[in-house]
Amino acid sequence: MLDMMKMMGKVKEVQEKMKTAQEELKHIEVEAEAGAGMVKVKLNGKKELIELKIDDSLYSEEDKDLMKDLIIGAVNKGIEEAEVKAREHLQKSTQGLIPNIPGLDLSGMA
Repeated sequence: MLDMMKMMGKVKEVQEKMKTAQEELKHIEVEAEAGAGMVKVKLNGKKELIELKIDDSLYSEEDKDLMKDLIIGAVNKGIEEAEVKAREHLQKSTQGLIPNIPGLDLSGMA
């Protein structure tokens, strides 16, 4: 019974750490660009687009489709980088609390 109580305490501790870590994700920022820097984006660890910069040379009517493609490319690249940073942050926040079990993903836990 004592082991079960310790385990329950550990689970609660992990849940609290995960909640705190997930709240801190908004402070992680990544930047990505497309088109040799003509379009730049900044996202946070919650995968929210927080800044978009578009080079003035892209503001002609003829380049409208190109601009859309560049924005989509930069945002998608930024989301990928934000996911990596978020996963690293969550792993670091729970390090030592639970065993490292291959394939165990606690990123959705909170």
